[in-house]
Amino acid sequence: MESLERKIDFAVVLSVHNANPNGDPLNGNRPRQNYDGFGEISDVCLKRKIRNRLQDFGAAVLVQANDRRQDEHRSIRERVDANPETKRFGSGKTANSDQFARVACETWIDVRSFGQVFAFKGDKGDGVSGVSVGVRGPVSIHPAFSVDPVDITSIQITKSVNTESTKDPDKRSSDTMGMKHRVDFGVYLFYGSINPQLSEKTGFSAKDADMIRDALITLFENDASSARPEGAMQVHQVYWWEHPSKLGKYSSAQVHRSLHIARKATVSAARLFDDYEVSIESLDELPVKTYAGL
Repeated sequence: MESLERKIDFAVVLSVHNANPNGDPLNGNRPRQNYDGFGEISDVCLKRKIRNRLQDFGAAVLVQANDRRQDEHRSIRERVDANPETKRFGSGKTANSDQFARVACETWIDVRSFGQVFAFKGDKGDGVSGVSVGVRGPVSIHPAFSVDPVDITSIQITKSVNTESTKDPDKRSSDTMGMKHRVDFGVYLFYGSINPQLSEKTGFSAKDADMIRDALITLFENDASSARPEGAMQVHQVYWWEHPSKLGKYSSAQVHRSLHIARKATVSAARLFDDYEVSIESLDELPVKTYAGL
């Protein structure tokens, strides 16, 4: 595989319309907000969606969501034990942390992209022993924040169907009350980078970088749920900077700051993505490629 020879920075602009992009379990699953009212999508949530898209592309992924499992394994340890090479280097006389990490990176694209901490308890007798191996990945993802503070609408919902059987088949159990929350509208922005030096250690290739880019472009495809109906989440633009060297022409901070998004002066309350203006400062010897989202 062609190795990654250039540092890469990227940015993704997306919009949310009547959906919950990332519920906060510590706040009744309301959409995440910071103390200033700006919407937030955690980096963990974004990586989950990227992993799902990589699975859709046919890539092998270690950290699979239960509802997206593509094998019979229900945990990371089971998936590691099922691989003869990771099992071999994770236990007994052949235990070798470096070889374990190498095989894990070769096997699973999310490990060689984002890294992974393998921390397993003592020997089960039939699998890896008390392994503690950390892999640092080259792909870093920032949390997404909305450009403006977001308004959150909460509605009460009821479930009027019996969950359990009743002695009287004609008797209906009491309704179950609940709450559902959504962001009315918001434009969000997140950044990321790919480090070639760390790519050399994990085997992350230029082809893998292209897959990450394609996953970002199609981030919300095949991701619908009751909290995020089809079309409620949309990637509008992916901005992709490929530096001329491994060290990079500019720092990631400088590159990310070259992208500006602001509500148009004539718009008092944004309701559409077109209510915003996007501009990019030109950086010498660092052109930007722009990809329209799906």
